[in-house]
Amino acid sequence: MTSTEERFSRQQGLVPQEQLEHLTATVIGVGAIGRQVALQLAALGVRRFILIDHDTVDLSNVTTQGYCLDDVGHRKVHALAGALQRYDGQIATAEVPDRFRPVGHLSNFIFCCVDSIDTRAAIWRKVGRGAAFWVDGRMRGEVLRILVVADEQSRKHYPTTLFPETEAQVGACTARSTLYAASIAAGLMLHQFVRWLRGQAVDADLALNLLASEMTT
Repeated sequence: MTSTEERFSRQQGLVPQEQLEHLTATVIGVGAIGRQVALQLAALGVRRFILIDHDTVDLSNVTTQGYCLDDVGHRKVHALAGALQRYDGQIATAEVPDRFRPVGHLSNFIFCCVDSIDTRAAIWRKVGRGAAFWVDGRMRGEVLRILVVADEQSRKHYPTTLFPETEAQVGACTARSTLYAASIAAGLMLHQFVRWLRGQAVDADLALNLLASEMTT
């Protein structure tokens, strides 16, 4: 058994490793959820990333997003790229330290982890509708919502969740958050991605209320 085979041996039969080795994952927004998404994708075996975020790391991001104290003051995309490459030196990252703009090439596998409905809607209109796989992770406190677009039915459903910003609750999506909730949201997003890679049906709209211990699809 080679070192690579040994590394991924415990997820054989669960994760289609050969597909992950050759795809590029685009993560838009690398805060609470997005950073966890990228790290978990790397652990699964993804080797190429496009990371997009305009923000820098502040002290509150150490507790709620998992960044290190040494990352404070640095661009989030650069700090995350460094963490990914320390995890595996063969990982390649394209870092975009800016707000999302519909320029350049994005991959067909998009993980939308932004904290504004208006921003989600703009990204969806520009690039989401053409993606082979799109997943949107939302979190407010301990209430999580995962939305997946991977077939015609889910492609019709997703736009109905992009309600006007004026109808949203006051405050950014992750204004109140914990690292454990973000990690759970990221795990649910990856679970749906792996299901899709295996050719299984995905849940187009999944909600998990940690406070009430309730999950609905």
